[in-house]
Amino acid sequence: MSPFSIPATRILSEEGLGATVCQLALTFYTIPMEILYGVHAVEEALRAGKRQFDHVLVARERHDDRLARLVAECRQAGVRVREEPRDQLTHIAGTTAHQGVVATVRALEFLTIEDLFEPQPSTRGARLLLALDGVEDPQNLGALLRVADGAGVDGVILTERRSAPLSPAAVKASAGAAEHLRIARVVNLVRALEDLKRQNLWIIGLDERGTSDYDQFDLTGNCVLVLGREGAGLHDLVRRTCDHLLRIPMAGGVSSLNVSAAGAVVLYEAFRQRRAAARSASTGFSKNALPQSLAASKPAKQKGLGS
Repeated sequence: MSPFSIPATRILSEEGLGATVCQLALTFYTIPMEILYGVHAVEEALRAGKRQFDHVLVARERHDDRLARLVAECRQAGVRVREEPRDQLTHIAGTTAHQGVVATVRALEFLTIEDLFEPQPSTRGARLLLALDGVEDPQNLGALLRVADGAGVDGVILTERRSAPLSPAAVKASAGAAEHLRIARVVNLVRALEDLKRQNLWIIGLDERGTSDYDQFDLTGNCVLVLGREGAGLHDLVRRTCDHLLRIPMAGGVSSLNVSAAGAVVLYEAFRQRRAAARSASTGFSKNALPQSLAASKPAKQKGLGS
């Protein structure tokens, strides 16, 4: 059982949360619930409106305008708020990093890969998706989700096995960005990438053995950026499924960046290129000067790449 999930038939008092919290939590949940903690995580979950809130606990010892605004937002949305000792919140969250805010919310519902076949209505221009091939650290996962939201990613693909779950720690590390993203979870990443290929998206892997520098590649077309595991990188089958492999040139003695740093570099390069292309289009400038254009039909597969 996941330590951050609350099954439908379980009573929270079984966890020994203390008499005061037990009075609040003596409820049989009919839907899977989980804990969120941290001001940003709870605030963005409330604003996104995707999750059903049961209640929010705030630390009795904390008194500041930011917390007061969050409490006001909760009450305006009809969410129950209670004050509890900070130690009680630490016990519930399982960490001292809760910032004095802990919420019990409905578990996030993942999408299927088919849900990402079509762009969301707010997407303008070419699509950009992010696929994570076995990222195991929740801090890296959260950091990548935060970057993905900022760079305009249209959807994120996670794997069910051998990867970090979208835990409260990951949601907090994303500063609540996870609440605003479309996230699909798949059993077989290679099959999911092949499905996206059939939807006319390019599969672009980031690998230190890549053949092109990331900043010399045209990232303005419909594409999926695939990032691999910490230390080991992309699995062999995933690497062979990619249409192109890009690398980040390194000037020092270390051969690669941390996966969340590398993802930030390339995602924001894609964002930069797309903004530049949009500005150029508005002024009538052609983008033909960009290298390795992906705009037209697919070129012949490169040896060792693609499937």
